[in-house]
Amino acid sequence: MTEYAIEVNKLTKKFDDFTAVDNLSLNVDEGEIFGFLGPNGAGKSTTIRMLCTLSQPTSGNAKVAGYDLMKDHAMVRENIGLVAEKMIMYDRLTASENLRFFGKLYAIPKQKLEERIDELLELVNMQEWKNTQISKFSTGMKQRINVIRALLPDPKILFMDEPTLGLDPQTTFSIRDITRDINKSGVTVILTTHAMTEAEALSDRVAIIDHGQIAALDTPHNLKKMISTSDTTIFSTRITNLTSQLIEKIKSLEVVTAVAHDNYDLKISASGSDSLNQIIDTIRREGGNISSIVNTAESTLEDVFLTVTGKDMRDHANEKSTTYNSHGQTPKSRVR
Repeated sequence: MTEYAIEVNKLTKKFDDFTAVDNLSLNVDEGEIFGFLGPNGAGKSTTIRMLCTLSQPTSGNAKVAGYDLMKDHAMVRENIGLVAEKMIMYDRLTASENLRFFGKLYAIPKQKLEERIDELLELVNMQEWKNTQISKFSTGMKQRINVIRALLPDPKILFMDEPTLGLDPQTTFSIRDITRDINKSGVTVILTTHAMTEAEALSDRVAIIDHGQIAALDTPHNLKKMISTSDTTIFSTRITNLTSQLIEKIKSLEVVTAVAHDNYDLKISASGSDSLNQIIDTIRREGGNISSIVNTAESTLEDVFLTVTGKDMRDHANEKSTTYNSHGQTPKSRVR
């Protein structure tokens, strides 16, 4: 019989008249890396906060590490670690002093704690910096300490909320390698990210959440196969005079299922045998100058994401980012 690290059953969270998470049900296998993707306001971070006991569900239930989320929340906390989007450290303390402080909060015996600190610093290649103040670290170095801080109590499940947000490419690759090493040691990893390449590179399975519900859930390979049919055309094009009006015109075409753009480059997914001709005709009719066009043989996770969640931006200017205090709590959490 398969053992689940997490079992979610009709989990729901409402804020007044707004339903952030809507009857969510899913299982996470022990030892897997499980990715959460979703547009802004989709409910993924609200789900994570509930599973970490930082927010109480409106209805439904879940088991985390075998413990009931509502009845055994203290045991849930003993078996999880959280790498919050906001780094939880004290700049005036050294790396080892920070880890020692949080280790004492977990009531880890002194000798065991010192051994654990050395072990974790070695995991992220930070041994030589153990007695250096955090304030002197680069952002990437701080994030490495932030990650191992969550590993101090030797959790069975590690939640990682946007662990590479704002990091340079080299540090991003380093954090991803560390995540793989953590997982290989037997820790189940729950990853929320906006980076499609990260979700695809790390996750055994990915859940795409939209409007508080599961829109798609499978391995990255199988998700990509969803739109990799003979009736689907995926191509990249560069338009030298690309405007927002032209992008909206392309999006409005019935044959177009997804559009992503970066400066003058467009990546378009469309269905129908004549879709490519329709799109090219539209671009030319609207005065667009096509400098290049390349067919893409295989869809990406980004194509799946845009196809499943739609092409419109999800702006939430009135919603603040999640804030965590030194214990990982979110006293002023907002929906994300």
